[in-house]
Amino acid sequence: MLSYGLLVASAQTTVAVPAHIRDEIPQASLQGSGSFRWFGLHIYDASLWSTAASYKPDSDKPQRLALDLEYARTLYGSKIADASIDEIEKLKLGTPEKRQQWLAQMKALFPDVKQGTHITGVYIPNEAARFYLNGKLLGEIRDAEFAHAFFAIWLDKKSSAPSLRSKLLGIKTETN
Repeated sequence: MLSYGLLVASAQTTVAVPAHIRDEIPQASLQGSGSFRWFGLHIYDASLWSTAASYKPDSDKPQRLALDLEYARTLYGSKIADASIDEIEKLKLGTPEKRQQWLAQMKALFPDVKQGTHITGVYIPNEAARFYLNGKLLGEIRDAEFAHAFFAIWLDKKSSAPSLRSKLLGIKTETN
């Protein structure tokens, strides 16, 4: 059984690192988390895991990271793929041909989800994006350009969810 529960350590709360994330990033720690809402509907809770040095989006040395999404409602995998491509297109990443290829790959990989389902994406710099469903490997898309574009949905400065981006990166803003 996967443990996404909380461990309490003295006066501060520490989140247990899920096993599949610890296997991918041995020194992983929670960098930040937040919720995504669309027109007031709670869609998912997101958590960004990185090494103790923490992920810096503008770094010259990209590092492995994991983004875990816990869904708050039932969604079709094909709709998740469509929404992902829409966001990638808004960021002007990839060519139209590449985006069509990525969409087909995501539609083949992403399952339907329901409340409580976790999909974790692992960014492998200059190589791939690997995906897990509730801690079990779904597969990967071995395309460095796709991997960058996919995680840019949440981590790029031009993300359509800037408040969530700030929370994931642990950046304090007036709205946090």
